[in-house]
Amino acid sequence: MKHISSLAKGVALGTAGVIMISTLTGCEQKQQQVAQNKFLVIEQLPDGTYKVVEEMPTEGPTRAIIRERDANGNIQERFMNEAEMKALAAQEYEKVQNGTSETVQENSSGAGMGLAGTILAVAAGSLLGNMIANSLMNNKAFSRNSRSAYTSSAYKKKTSRSASSKKSFFGSNSKKSSSYKRSSGGFFGG
Repeated sequence: MKHISSLAKGVALGTAGVIMISTLTGCEQKQQQVAQNKFLVIEQLPDGTYKVVEEMPTEGPTRAIIRERDANGNIQERFMNEAEMKALAAQEYEKVQNGTSETVQENSSGAGMGLAGTILAVAAGSLLGNMIANSLMNNKAFSRNSRSAYTSSAYKKKTSRSASSKKSFFGSNSKKSSSYKRSSGGFFGG
């Protein structure tokens, strides 16, 4: 009878553990979905192409500040909301599907792209959905061109931030390693 009682306790603890892990995983997935929204600063270069100069995750909707040059070469800033960005990204995605988008052209020069191509390259997931973003990233030309949508300093910040922000299962930074000091007092003793 003791064996059945201890087995029942083990099953209950196992079930509670599975529920807790499921809850934690669900919370983490929700945080990742929220974090995929972006606040962008996109700047027009002297040649008329665009590059992302700043990118930050946001809990609000995806949006951008667009810095464009006027006829005299002066930079003017304007705000672009999520609806405007979605419209441009959707237009560019139609071009991807018929093969005319600059985002899928074999362009290895590292030059910038037009505004719609830049927006699609850096925010397809938050604007059009992860399935579309994943299908685009499987295209080698798109993947290469999406890296060229960033200025080199913005791309370095993006990649270093994503590498340093990975969390382990229990929420600690994955770059940090924990070590235990073993002594005669056990793992935690002195």
